[in-house]
Amino acid sequence: MGSLLRSEEMSLCQLFLQSEASYLCVAELGELGLVQFRDVRPLLNPDVNAFQRKFVLEVRRCDEMERKLRVLEKEIKKDEIPMSDMGDVPEAPLPRMMIELETTFEKLENELKEVNANAEALKKTYLELTELKHILQKTQQFFDEIQESGMGDESTQLLGEEGIRVGGQAAMKLGFLAGVILRERIPAFERMLWRVCLGNVFLRQAEIEKPLEDPVTGDNVYKSVFIIFFQGEQLKSRVKKICEGFRATLYPCPDTAADRREMIAGVVSRIEELSTVLKQTNEHRHRVLVAAAKHIKDWIIKVKKIKAIYLTLNMFNLDLTRKCLIAECWCPVDDLERIHMALRRGTERSGSSVPSILNRMDTKETPPTFNRTNKFTQGFQNIVDAYGVAAYREVNPAPFSIISFPFLFAVMFGDAGHGLLMFLFALWMCLKEQSIAVQAKGNEIFKTFFGGRYLILLMGLFSIYTGFIYNDIFSKSLNIFGSSWKATTLPKTGLYPENMMLDPLTQYSDKPYWFGIDPVWQVSGNKILYLNSYKMKLSILLGVMQMLFGLVLGYYNHRYFGNRINIVCEFVPQVIFMLSIFGYLDLLILAKWVTIDAKDSSCAPSILITLINMFLYKYPDSPCSALPMYWGQQFIQTVLLILTLLCIPWMLCIKPYFLKKQNDLRMLSSMHSSNGENHNAYNADGEVAVTMESSGAAAEGEGGGHGHDGPFDLGDTIIHQVIHTIEACLGSISHTASYLRLWALSLAHAQLSEVLWSMVLNKGLTIAGKFPGGIIMYLAFGFWAILTVSVLLLMEGLSAFLHALRLHWVEFQSKFYSGSGYIFAPFSFETILNNEGDEVSS
Repeated sequence: MGSLLRSEEMSLCQLFLQSEASYLCVAELGELGLVQFRDVRPLLNPDVNAFQRKFVLEVRRCDEMERKLRVLEKEIKKDEIPMSDMGDVPEAPLPRMMIELETTFEKLENELKEVNANAEALKKTYLELTELKHILQKTQQFFDEIQESGMGDESTQLLGEEGIRVGGQAAMKLGFLAGVILRERIPAFERMLWRVCLGNVFLRQAEIEKPLEDPVTGDNVYKSVFIIFFQGEQLKSRVKKICEGFRATLYPCPDTAADRREMIAGVVSRIEELSTVLKQTNEHRHRVLVAAAKHIKDWIIKVKKIKAIYLTLNMFNLDLTRKCLIAECWCPVDDLERIHMALRRGTERSGSSVPSILNRMDTKETPPTFNRTNKFTQGFQNIVDAYGVAAYREVNPAPFSIISFPFLFAVMFGDAGHGLLMFLFALWMCLKEQSIAVQAKGNEIFKTFFGGRYLILLMGLFSIYTGFIYNDIFSKSLNIFGSSWKATTLPKTGLYPENMMLDPLTQYSDKPYWFGIDPVWQVSGNKILYLNSYKMKLSILLGVMQMLFGLVLGYYNHRYFGNRINIVCEFVPQVIFMLSIFGYLDLLILAKWVTIDAKDSSCAPSILITLINMFLYKYPDSPCSALPMYWGQQFIQTVLLILTLLCIPWMLCIKPYFLKKQNDLRMLSSMHSSNGENHNAYNADGEVAVTMESSGAAAEGEGGGHGHDGPFDLGDTIIHQVIHTIEACLGSISHTASYLRLWALSLAHAQLSEVLWSMVLNKGLTIAGKFPGGIIMYLAFGFWAILTVSVLLLMEGLSAFLHALRLHWVEFQSKFYSGSGYIFAPFSFETILNNEGDEVSS
């Protein structure tokens, strides 16, 4: 039975579906989301490639429908039309509705293509007429300027075939070309004309003030009108080629002013008529898109479901003799009844009279890992799975991380004020999760914060708790119960001295501070020395306790998978090794806290020196810091040292020896066995391999990634055990030292918070003057708040999070967690739609 401690029990099943009921049965299983199908075609028919499967045509039809919907969705977003959501997620449509959807999409696509083509043609014509209108207007202005320049009485300007007559002389026949060009190409265009035509042309250009719409891209472009005068056909040909090279558009322009005015009137009239037609075309296009926007989300979901069903059916094997589809799938044992009900519903909806069959199969394959989660536990499970998916039925660290992860984070982030801000932020995300979930899809960073909202909530709550223990609130302390320290008597004259020494023998009451650290340490000069000792020893206590708990979880793994030899040869010596060194160290810390008081503080033994002397086997008579802490200390430490040294060959040699003996017995038994007799098979760990029931569980000794399949090899076993012994011995030392990061980061966070208070906010408080001081205080508080959120909450919070993550992944989980499994990935419409939505938003 599945639980939080271990993954769900899984079973490999064989599914028989009738052809007419297969679609709806798979649809029901997709809505349920509890079945992981395996592709059986490569196993049963290896010669059949992906393009020869039964439902390839249906998948291609779905791809074509998705293409049409993407085009339609793009046009809807282009016009900024809101796409309404119909509410509930629609069910997978029946197979016969696929033709209806195809017809609808084909009609919409053709109609949209026709409307877009007409609109593009109309826009192109409208652009040409608009450009022609500007050419005629600018050309007329140009000739009016020439006429007003003083040449009207003695000179007559005749264009075209009549040429230009200047001062009564013979006419010079000049021609001209008019057109439009992009504004940014004008300088290069003018230089090219001058160089190619050797300065024998005259260019006049004027900018079009309003931007023009490109009929293809829809972008606004800025253009200019130009008119070029030249003489002779050769220059005319050169000018046309240059205009083509610069993609300038040439338009016909009449020679006389009357013709130009007449053409302008005609062009303006056509533009007005074209504007009316274009407006009606856009309104029709808008109506088509608005009607499609009401249903496009439902259409997208339906098509994705249809495609997912046919892709899944392609993983089935077609049995032509029995006219059915055969599939293999992994299912949770506890949900088999729900799967049977889903198959029954699909068969009834299809109208088939033959029921679907789901048979459990015996297998030696390792099943996938399925840890059932909810919105609260999902964040913690994601942290564990990021390191590695648990092996099948292996102990799951996620339930323990719900408490241990926020607590270790809070030990490093112990500030009640900062914890309160973090808690309120996470509480807002938890209370508004329905509305925030939609907004979080478009932002990857905020989506990460939102996914871990319950983790952040507990981290903030635990930080408030540890902050009150440290008596640290924005680097300040609260004096709630009154300090247990008493100052010296007030002098008769004057004030207290600036510095004074408080003697714990005479100035400390018998009753300690009720909760947390006494607030008098906030103003003491040796605060850092006191907190160093306190937090360092606390880190060692917490680290050894968590590592021992990890070893106990490893024992439960060994016992569950029947690895008795691992219990004797790995768990027991590892626990003895850990307790002989670091368990004893913890006892010394606690004993010193309890037994040593102010009277004995002058000759209090050093725990570090005591531990070093234990390994050096030195017991000097002086100084007093090296004296024994209790009677019989030398004998006890000698026994512990011997046990520590014995654990190394215990872990190194005993297990390979027993595995070799068991392998010899197995080989001897197989030599004397008679035909037809059944004998126990031994795995590489020396345990009897017993095939589990049809649930598909792995053989004993193989589960959890702790077995080593294949023939026994003494050399490999010895090398594996040497590596394991080195990791266990050196790892216990390095891992214990690694927990000192709890002390280091806690002090760093407290000191950074204190520096931020004294260097920013305190400066604003000390500025004299009411009005200027108030303004500076306002600015100082804003600067302090920004640094508090950005540095202490975000950067320091992220640093503490990463260190807590490392302590769980390396120091804690390495004691029992292999992470060698693979995740259970069921066929689920919800998962498919969510993943598609995330890809689109990203």
